[in-house]
Amino acid sequence: MVTNDSHPAHHHAVTELCAEGTRLYADALRTGRVSRGDIEPAPCLLEFALLHPDPDDANWLRPVPPSIALAQRLHPLEREIQERRQLSIELVDSFDPFITISTQDTTESHAITVLEGFDRINSALNSATAECHTEMLTIQPGGGRPADALDQALKRDRPLADRGVTIRTLYQHTARHSQGTLAYVDRITGGKIQVRTLEELIERLIVIDRTVAFIPASDDRRVALELRHPGIVEYLSRVFEQLWERAVPLTQEIPYNAAPDGITGVQRSIAKLLIEGHVDEAIARRLGMNVRTCRAHIAKLAAALGSGSRAQLGYLIAQSGLLEKEPALSTGGDEA
Repeated sequence: MVTNDSHPAHHHAVTELCAEGTRLYADALRTGRVSRGDIEPAPCLLEFALLHPDPDDANWLRPVPPSIALAQRLHPLEREIQERRQLSIELVDSFDPFITISTQDTTESHAITVLEGFDRINSALNSATAECHTEMLTIQPGGGRPADALDQALKRDRPLADRGVTIRTLYQHTARHSQGTLAYVDRITGGKIQVRTLEELIERLIVIDRTVAFIPASDDRRVALELRHPGIVEYLSRVFEQLWERAVPLTQEIPYNAAPDGITGVQRSIAKLLIEGHVDEAIARRLGMNVRTCRAHIAKLAAALGSGSRAQLGYLIAQSGLLEKEPALSTGGDEA
């Protein structure tokens, strides 16, 4: 788009007057007028009403005094400010009765808070842990955690340990092979963190002082719930304690002993999930291992049962009575 054959249109705000427009307007103020031909490179001067036709000669333009031009620009802004101030007063008046009602009992309204986005989730976690005085319980399913997640956890957790807060964490057995996870545990000062592992865990969970809990609310973990209802938090704390009693301290070896048929406890867990209809990816996620390792265990399970196909494997698992046997894992032991 062009204003004439030689000068393309240019767009900018009046607060960002172009260099040519600035020069021509200043010249017009000094000399009292400017020719129409001279302002062709700066059509913005007419667009912003900084010039008006000379009543004595149509070939010339006279400058609008800057005080008048400024007042013309400020007037609608000031009117809008006044309108918004009035709107804010009306909003306060309309919500005031509801605020009075809500302040009578705010405990229930803050029982569940939805946190969207990693920044908001981490901010809420950091705020809650900063106020932690006695105990933090965490469940971290999956294998080794990413380095950035461990660094963030270390910054959040080490001050807790330094001031005497008890930290108990549950990982899955596969985390024992993660150097990053083991290094994180070592870097918490004085062994003040207790760690145990289980073969399979529920979803991620953090409970702080038995008063607030955090759980994921989406598969990608970009949404979380902050829970402050006493009943919900107590229930989740009891779930943690039951899992803790079954778990193996990190300082102890996992007493996996293959059964006489050569099938290990891990493979027995995989067999159970196969029977329930889970695909390889879901089984690997549940047991905190990568898909390749999971499929290697499935192959060993198939070989032990003499299966030639996936469909036959499910049948042989059901017929073998494998899942009726006592698990080969002992979960006793002292505290980590």
